[in-house]
Amino acid sequence: MARFMTLEFAEGDRPQMLARVLGMARGAYGYVVTPNVDHVVKLMDGRVARDVYEGAGLKVCDSRILSHLARMRGVVLPVYPGSDMTADLLDSPAAEGLTIAVFGPDRAAFDDLAARYPRQTLCWIEAPVLTPGTLGWRAAVGHAAHAEWDVLLACVSFPKQELFAHALRAAGRKTGVTLCVGASVDFLTGRQQRAPKVFQQLSLEWLHRLLSQPRRMFRRYVIEGPAIFGWFVRTEVLKG
Repeated sequence: MARFMTLEFAEGDRPQMLARVLGMARGAYGYVVTPNVDHVVKLMDGRVARDVYEGAGLKVCDSRILSHLARMRGVVLPVYPGSDMTADLLDSPAAEGLTIAVFGPDRAAFDDLAARYPRQTLCWIEAPVLTPGTLGWRAAVGHAAHAEWDVLLACVSFPKQELFAHALRAAGRKTGVTLCVGASVDFLTGRQQRAPKVFQQLSLEWLHRLLSQPRRMFRRYVIEGPAIFGWFVRTEVLKG
């Protein structure tokens, strides 16, 4: 594990991390989180409960910005975006035979995904509008906790997906793995477009999303996101 900004990030290349995910699918229940800058800022300032992140069996870096900052401290953080992990999982022959549930996208999006990956065993779990702690939330957690799946793709907004994954264990889930992977299915079905490769390679995927969805992303990237540099100084530069 590579420790950075109080979190223990997974090490290894993409095939190694995917193999760990597949191993978790066949073992005792666990979940995977994919921290990016927004996640870490909200974790550090207390808007996300730390036990939710500490409870994850695997924390995979989903941000080239975090990876660059870590490199300044001599820490290597391999970047494996949740959308890439999801695509690799669905493309993997090793996943055939597993039941992969999809929670978050509507039925039409699920049907498009199933048509794209006919070799995988996919099932859809309806995701109503969720507010943590409500009766509807508890019902959705209970239903997912007792459904038949080996992998659950939790594709709802942060931090609901992480809270949901964490709650499944308390609701009695014994086996399988939940992947907290946000808009991954939207990218795979074309409902959202990822940044072009050149933006990704230049660590400017955030800029593409800001330009594509300015009203939605302005606060996240322009107002809140820069706080990561202050937290980096406090937790890494000034520590000890």
